[in-house]
Amino acid sequence: MLENCILLSLFAKENLAHMSEEQLNHYDRLINEPSNDWDIYYWATEAKPTPAEFDTDVMAMLREFAKNRNREQRLRQPDLEYLFEPPR
Repeated sequence: MLENCILLSLFAKENLAHMSEEQLNHYDRLINEPSNDWDIYYWATEAKPTPAEFDTDVMAMLREFAKNRNREQRLRQPDLEYLFEPPR
């Protein structure tokens, strides 16, 4: 679904390069195991409680990211060129 594509791709762009191996494993599990994309969106936006098996530090990071406290425009997924840039 588009909402998750935008949310998760922008989150990945901002965070993946700085995550530990354990956090990367939690992120991989989060984006691959739930069978319903809406669940991830509801958990990230706190519309529904996150089940214990997905309530990790990465989910907390995603929930905080979803709040968009800086009021950034998040209208589309990032271009993939960032994958070839050195980490900041």
